[in-house]
Amino acid sequence: MNNQIEEIELAKKAMLQAYDPYTHFKVGAVLVTKSGKKYTGCNIANHGIQSICAERVAFAKAISEGEKSFERIVIVGGETIDTLEECLPCGYCRQFMSEFVAQDFKIVTIEKEYTLQELLPYKFNL
Repeated sequence: MNNQIEEIELAKKAMLQAYDPYTHFKVGAVLVTKSGKKYTGCNIANHGIQSICAERVAFAKAISEGEKSFERIVIVGGETIDTLEECLPCGYCRQFMSEFVAQDFKIVTIEKEYTLQELLPYKFNL
């Protein structure tokens, strides 16, 4: 439990780096590897359709550093740190994560913990 409290605080810190001048909904994420290493990410918006969610930023950082084995991701979001609300990964992020994790991969929010299987019961497979 102490790890999750620490990780929520790290996610809040990452959230402060978010760039979202359009909806003003900031998201921070902390991806934890099976070895315990942590990678943060924040959402980065733009006018086009190419915005990047915090979850994918954290995964991209980890994968680009050679990480391949993941334990959980902690996600926080809201207009400010004082107005956090339940924040789940979008469908694109869920499918993206499914490429790199097992179905029992944990997705932790400020309210609840989920498995990827619960949030993406029918992932796209080739």
